Amino acid sequence: MKNKLFWNEAPLLRLTVCLMAGIVIGDYVLVGWTLLLIFIAIVLVALLLGKHEYLQSMAIAVCFLLMGWLLMQRQKVSLMVSWPESEVNYKAVVVSEPIEKPKTMAVDVLLAESGRKLKCYFYKDDRSRALHIGDGLQIQSRIEPNNDWRQGSFDYRRYLGIHGFMGRTFVASWKWRKARVSLVRLSRLKRMRLAFLKYRSRLLEKMNSQSTDSDAYAVVAAMALGDKSALNKDLKDVYSVTGASHVLALSGLHLGIIYTLLSLFAFRRRWQVLSQVFIILSIWAFVFLVGLSTSVVRSAMMLSVYALLSLGHRDKMSVNTLAFTAMIMLMLSPMSLFDIGFQMSYMAVFSILLFIPLLEGFFSEEYLMSHRFLRWFWGMVAVSLSAQIGTAPLIAYYFGRLSCYFLLTNFIVIPAAMLILYLSLAVLLIPSLAPLLYNMVTALNYLLSFLAAIPGACIDNLHPTKTQTTMIYLIIVAVYLLAIKLIGIRASAKYR
Repeated sequence: MKNKLFWNEAPLLRLTVCLMAGIVIGDYVLVGWTLLLIFIAIVLVALLLGKHEYLQSMAIAVCFLLMGWLLMQRQKVSLMVSWPESEVNYKAVVVSEPIEKPKTMAVDVLLAESGRKLKCYFYKDDRSRALHIGDGLQIQSRIEPNNDWRQGSFDYRRYLGIHGFMGRTFVASWKWRKARVSLVRLSRLKRMRLAFLKYRSRLLEKMNSQSTDSDAYAVVAAMALGDKSALNKDLKDVYSVTGASHVLALSGLHLGIIYTLLSLFAFRRRWQVLSQVFIILSIWAFVFLVGLSTSVVRSAMMLSVYALLSLGHRDKMSVNTLAFTAMIMLMLSPMSLFDIGFQMSYMAVFSILLFIPLLEGFFSEEYLMSHRFLRWFWGMVAVSLSAQIGTAPLIAYYFGRLSCYFLLTNFIVIPAAMLILYLSLAVLLIPSLAPLLYNMVTALNYLLSFLAAIPGACIDNLHPTKTQTTMIYLIIVAVYLLAIKLIGIRASAKYR
């Protein structure tokens, strides 16, 4: 087993870390156009240092730091919208299903003229409950900038900025109506995304009509189509306490299952290039269908790189590949760095790539190949432990909770997620299979509820500070480096 230090073997990781550092600086410090001039100057210096490898590497690192700073500054300026003080008339289109609040119905809308996204709150009545994705609206209201509201580690203003919201508005029931809205001023990407969301809404209605258990439908909607609006607090708590929340958020697990299924039906041998193109296009169509969430986009990018590298029989999954996808996503949306989904998704995969080789070293490859059940069992343990090592500090920081039964839970929910995804697709083709699907999900919910009720299922009220969370990650890195060193010493002693 080769245990090379990831920092030396992944040059893109170093550049991505510099880009992240620049984004963090840009979140606190706005400089203006002077920063662009400095960036151009450093780029020229880097080009002139071709004969000095070390100095050129330093200059390139500074370039990426300044690039992150510039991109973050640009995105923050784009979110500084000046809205009129009085009420205005405007046309908008609904881009999310209504979510019921204590006194209002929360709906995301796109302004037809500018394409800006607003968080819209309608007074709760039968009309607002009946809104659907794609409905055009004529509204009269006062649009307000995003408010600076915090609760614990949750920053609502930043949350809205990360997800592209330019403001919010409260609309009285007599100040809006449905209307025909032209979408020609919206970008082609936004129109395509809206078309996919409308199609997803129809699929969700069909799936809901086939279910008699609201909790079972909520889980299927979240796992298969990325819609978590039907999940109630009690159900979320059950999945959180047992450490199964990751199966409710579409990620690499779900796309990996879809990729495997598509690979079974893809063309082989002479048509390998065509089959990989078909799989990539299908994966991205699914990504648009489920709403382009951060974790799904990251997974789709990694799978796209995986598919392309498989054609050349190259190293397919590596820290370098992960860093490349992070770099692209941060260049497109620097504020994604502060998104919980982005952090959890990348830390999980990064930790898996680092710790899997260490954990696999407990058994020889020959021994695992001759014991298939042990290979499957230890593979599941290794992936679960690795992902938990990377995400546990973040889970404690954001949610104040750690699950004690996550290993046991993963042996249940991961195979269940695979069956649920396959059955969900089958139900779209053969509706008579719907009872089988929803009975399976009901059984899964019951089993997780039983596990959640066992004493000591989780540790609550942790809430480490940012400094403490950072220190925990430094300890994890130190333990990893120590393990690499000990393995190297043992290997050298073995061959003396």
